[in-house]
Amino acid sequence: MNFNDFKNTVREAFPEVSGKQLEQFGMMEEVYRDWNAKINVISRKDLDGIYSHHVIHSLAIARYLRERKLTEYSEMTLPDNGLKVLDLGTGGGFPGIPLAVMFPEVRFVLCDSIRKKTIVAKAVAKHLGLENVEVVNARAESLGIRFDYVVSRAVASLTDFYPWVRGCFGRSVLYLKGGDIAEEIAKLMGKERMPAGSVSTWKVDSWLDDEYFAGKFVVDIAARR
Repeated sequence: MNFNDFKNTVREAFPEVSGKQLEQFGMMEEVYRDWNAKINVISRKDLDGIYSHHVIHSLAIARYLRERKLTEYSEMTLPDNGLKVLDLGTGGGFPGIPLAVMFPEVRFVLCDSIRKKTIVAKAVAKHLGLENVEVVNARAESLGIRFDYVVSRAVASLTDFYPWVRGCFGRSVLYLKGGDIAEEIAKLMGKERMPAGSVSTWKVDSWLDDEYFAGKFVVDIAARR
């Protein structure tokens, strides 16, 4: 997927996307190539497919919200909505940076415990002019902030990941994950004693018809009430 293919896919999926947002998306490949030459955070193979393997994959969370939770999606687009999102284990800025472009009215905190990765994420956010992004080199438990949503991309198994964010979000965790997620979800619900209906899934390839996304999901874990 080159940028033109990406742009067409995004325009079709998110008709409200602005020219400024598309321009910011278009700047990503060059800035990531530049920084990856200094600090390697993306493999060369994946860098060649940055729009298909990283940017569009990150936006699967936005597409899921638009398809399944339109009220929440619409709220994210409202001015001064006050919403806060934590991207835990952001690496070089995924899924947080593409989502921050898509939702400029939402405050994003991109967190990673590896300093060199946060250097890249911070530089990319600055280059794109993302005033709604803060990048921190820390562990989740040290933040002391309550968020509306937590997003992440395959940082760890669900049973390992969930305890890191338990109690720090008010709405849901939106987690990009592949593999045998049915078994992982069953283990998570049993371990955390979650009631039925607490966890739902959405197939990414229901939107993106590409074998790369086969077996990849958005996992939605609702906050406890």
